[in-house]
Amino acid sequence: MSEIKNGFFNLVIGFIDSNSAMLAAIYTAGHIIIAMICIKTITGASMDLAAIDAIVEPMINGVWFYVLHKTYNKVIATKNIAKEYSYA
Repeated sequence: MSEIKNGFFNLVIGFIDSNSAMLAAIYTAGHIIIAMICIKTITGASMDLAAIDAIVEPMINGVWFYVLHKTYNKVIATKNIAKEYSYA
């Protein structure tokens, strides 16, 4: 029976290692659970409020990161173009 467990475990680990989306989903779920526990422990808020904050905050951070990354890439691209033409 332990061979079946080991085989299943290795299959799951192999799937997670090769699938970034699955790893991101597991990380996100863990982040939400950890945030809920921290909010409840630190502030004494109800689990409902802790869950709302734990879900909304990462979503806002995700949008912020997207905007930051797009802006950063645009600035870097502009600098690279300016460098390319300044030496011509």
